[in-house]
Parts: sequence; structure tokens; C-alpha cells
Amino acid sequence: MDAIVKDLVQVNAELQEQKERAESVDFKIITFSLAGKDYGVDIMNVKEIAKADKFTFVPNAASFVRGVYNLRGDIIPIIDLRTFFHLPQDKKADGQENMLILRINDQVYGTIVDKIDKVVGINHESIQPPHPIFGDINIKYISGVVEKQGDLYIILDVVRIFAINKEENKGGGNAAADIFAAGAKPAADAPVAVQPAASNDKTIDFIKESLSALKHFMVSPLNDIWMNKRFAEWRADRTDSDLQLRNTADAEEFLSTFASPCTNAFWDEAYAAAVKEMLPKLSSNSVQVWNFGCGKGYESYSFACILKAKYPDAHLKIFANDSDVMAISQAPNMVFDLETVPKYCQPFMVQGKNGYSFNPAIKDAIVFEYHDVLNENSLPDLDIILARDILSYFPVADQNKLIDDFAEKMKEGGMVIVGKNEEIFGTNWTSLSNDTISAFVYNA
Repeated sequence: MDAIVKDLVQVNAELQEQKERAESVDFKIITFSLAGKDYGVDIMNVKEIAKADKFTFVPNAASFVRGVYNLRGDIIPIIDLRTFFHLPQDKKADGQENMLILRINDQVYGTIVDKIDKVVGINHESIQPPHPIFGDINIKYISGVVEKQGDLYIILDVVRIFAINKEENKGGGNAAADIFAAGAKPAADAPVAVQPAASNDKTIDFIKESLSALKHFMVSPLNDIWMNKRFAEWRADRTDSDLQLRNTADAEEFLSTFASPCTNAFWDEAYAAAVKEMLPKLSSNSVQVWNFGCGKGYESYSFACILKAKYPDAHLKIFANDSDVMAISQAPNMVFDLETVPKYCQPFMVQGKNGYSFNPAIKDAIVFEYHDVLNENSLPDLDIILARDILSYFPVADQNKLIDDFAEKMKEGGMVIVGKNEEIFGTNWTSLSNDTISAFVYNA
């Protein structure tokens, strides 16, 4: 009897160990679909996620090369994985293609897929060897298959797909290497064609076009006041022949005065105090916030601490979204040295074995999620929208669409904080802006 009990204890221990091993996450993949099947790639190879519908054609390139694309000044090749693997294509009604931007060694590629799904955490030991039955693609491009909550994912070996291997090329084993065979890789900082010197009106138009091409910055009524002021400063310091933006460095210099304070960092004491002073009175005992373009989370954490201090008894929820997969997946688990955290945040910190992190009151208040804001946004009625320096990098039609979305989702008397050099116009918007903060109250 004792032997049986001992065997049962051992079996239970082994089952528990297997369960814990299966549930532990030491590997993350970005999942997507091709021709109705689910695939994944190592999150460490994913730089970001994007949408685009305009690619520059490259003569004599391989059939699976859709062209090249200007990704914020970097010219990258765009590969259609459906064509590469000879799969049927899911045509988009709006022409917008879903892209995974991959970094393989020192190169960046755009890859077109049918649909991008989510981040899935798995354990290395749960990955099974590849088998031809699992996919419609060559088995040598599959690193393994894994099952997670009833879904089966085929994990692609993107390093192998994009490896430039001379020996494989000789045997025709790596078609992706042919991307560059016909000169399909332009310079990473390809200059914009400089127009001849003209009147100031035409010159500013050329600069607007260059900002769009080099940095995806779209001039509109949202930022036109700043644009005209900045052009006057730019023109005062230069001769007519030096006014044009010839490359990415020129465009970045032109935009150097645009960004709001404390971009990609904790808000400093002065900026935090100014925001806190401007916050509206609550219409209920809850605060619902949408913070898109949150990046690595510094802005979301800063704002959460300010809100907790301003409304200590209110129920707080911040929906923090970004299209940068790496940033959004790391944001919930960030650890800090206490001296690097602003004093107004420190009361909300707890010490762990690796450093300081935010306490449950702050962490539980923030929902970090990957999201493309141009897709449907399922959110409750909002008290505050935080969108600093984000709108100006969308096409003008999308800027207008997002501002309309703000009005639809905003409570009466709710507030939108945009970039310090952005303005929302309309009869339903009342400005609270000052020299530091650009904020607008919605009146239905």
C-alpha cells in the first residue's frame, strides 16, 4: 500500500512539473495568418507592425518583391510572403496590406501577410519538430509547430528565409537572397529630389512634401500654425539654395522643435504638475483614459501616477495602445532604479529583487495592448484621451477620422491632450492650451 501511495505521489509530482513547465513562458511569437492557416515568428525578429498600400516598384526584382517602402526615412524591401510561398492572396478591400517589419541581423525587411493576430507566449519545450503535413510551405522554412489553447501555430524560420547564403543561391535553395540581385536595395537614406528654388509659397510646399516622404509627417490644420512659424525660423537662418530638405537628417532638424516635452521618458516634475493642474473635474467616481501611441509605457505610468494623486478615491483604467510590438510587450514588466523615477511616481513604487516596479494599484490600472488605432476601437465612454504628437504622423484623412472618433467616444466635458504643437478645431472643442500643454474639452 505504501508503495502504491509513493508511486501516486511521484506521478502527481511529475504531472505537476510537466504542467508548470508547459505553463511557463520563455518564448514569444507574433502570430499571423497566410491562406487561412496560423503562423508565428519569434518576437525578437519583429521590429514593428505597419499597414501600407503604396510601394515603389523595383524593375527586374524577384516576383515576390512588391517593391520598396519608405519607413520613416529608411528605404526597405517589401516581400509578399504569400507570393514567396505560392499561396493564394486575401485581397484587401481598402488596398491596405498588413506588414510585419522584421529585423534580421543588420537588415530590415517588410513582409506582407493576410492578417496579424496577437502576441502568444509559449515554452520552448512545447515546440514540436516541423512536418510537411502542418503547412503548405517548404519544410526547410519551418522551425517548429506549437499548440496553444487549442490553436496550432507554424513557426517560420525567418532568419533562414532571409539569409543571404552564397552556397544556397548556387543551388537555388534561397530565393529570398535574389531580392538584392537586381539592385533592389537602394541607399538607406535616399535623398529626396530637390526642386529648384522658387517663391516662398512653393518652397514651403516642397518642404511639406519632403516631410511626408522622409518622416511621414503630414501637414494639416492640426499643425499648420507650427508649420508656418517653423518655416519662418528655417528661412531666416538660410539662403534660398539651402531651404530644401535633402535627406532624413534635414527633415529631423526641421522637426526638432515639434515634439512635446519628455517624449519617450517619464514626465518631469514641472510637466507633471502642469498636467495635474489642468485635469478636469470628474462626472463620476471613475476615470477612463485612452492613451494610444504609448510606446514603452513611460507616458502611461507617468499619467497613472498623476491621476492617482489627483483622484485618490476614483477607479482608474488606462487603455494603453501602441503598434510597436516589442515596446508594448515589455511595458508591463519594466523595472527601474529608484533614482531614475520622478519623485511624484516614487510613492507608487515597490522594491523587488531586480529593482523597483510600480505597485498593483498602478499596474492593474493600465491595460497595455498592441493595437492599430485605425481599426475598430472597443472602448467605454472616455474621460480623457492622451495622444501627444501622434496625429500628425497619420495621413490627413486619418487625422480627421481619429478626431471624429474622439468626439464619438468622449464623455461630455471630457478632455483630449495632443502634442504641444497640435490644435483641434471645431465648434464642439474648447481650448485649454498654454505654452506647455495643448488640451481641448469636448462639448457635445
